Amino acid sequence: MNATMITEIFASGVAFAIPLLLAAAGESVSERAGVLNLSMEGIMLCGAFTSVLASVTTGSALLGALAGVGAGLVFGVMNAVLSVRCRADQIVIGVAANALALGLTTFGARILLGDGKGNNVPAFDDIHIPVVSDLPVIGPALFGQTVLGYLCLLVVAGLAIVFSGRTMIGIRVDAVGEDATSAGWTGLAVNRIRVLGVMIAAGAGGLAGAQLALSEVRSFSENMTAGMGYLAVVAVIAGRWKITGILVAVLFFGVARALQFALPAVGVDIPYALLVMLPYIIAIVAVAGLVGGRTAPSCLTVPYVGRV
Repeated sequence: MNATMITEIFASGVAFAIPLLLAAAGESVSERAGVLNLSMEGIMLCGAFTSVLASVTTGSALLGALAGVGAGLVFGVMNAVLSVRCRADQIVIGVAANALALGLTTFGARILLGDGKGNNVPAFDDIHIPVVSDLPVIGPALFGQTVLGYLCLLVVAGLAIVFSGRTMIGIRVDAVGEDATSAGWTGLAVNRIRVLGVMIAAGAGGLAGAQLALSEVRSFSENMTAGMGYLAVVAVIAGRWKITGILVAVLFFGVARALQFALPAVGVDIPYALLVMLPYIIAIVAVAGLVGGRTAPSCLTVPYVGRV
């Protein structure tokens, strides 16, 4: 395996990791507030479909990306009403929402994006920053992204800063996720904070779907996310609800996915199924408590029965 192959693997891994990182960053805010947004798969899929449809209809990739965010927020409203206001089972909501999204986007793609419309999409072009984009290995991966890709990274950085454990809003989110009842007694609007977390996750997921469709694949196909939303949830768990850990997890997932295609091409005889399993093996280890660090918020998936 030469330097060119390593560069391509890393570039492909980072390209896959960017939408995954954005979705996981939004998901972490929701989970820290106590809401498991298992519908992230459906949110990303709807974001990808809506962004492609809007981009094809208007001829503008920017409007397509905004439409993807809007589609994610629509799912977020539904999730917030059912999981926070109605206190329904968050896992059941997520599974049902993902099934609904798969059905809607499959039907919509066949009706609205037939005759190859989903393959001829106004998309974002790569921007190669002079000099640094020519650096070996890291150059094309870090300095050859699209405008939307860089925007996604800025959103991730913003979420990490604003909702860190050192800011007031970050402390309030953690308080609600750790002990919602006590947080409510202190005067915190628990349900409002949880709704905020759900909507942030939904908006991030919609933008992540748009990034996947308009910057990486530049088309839409049925079930194109192929489990990325679930991997975002896995990355939050494997990263122990910390942005640095999540970053390491998504990079690992991205490189592992790139290796699925690269290793057979260079004649390395490793079972393909093993490479597919690796992210989930890491998640199982993390969930089992074999990886040290922060544990899950105590009130994750636990409904709050207060008034606010």
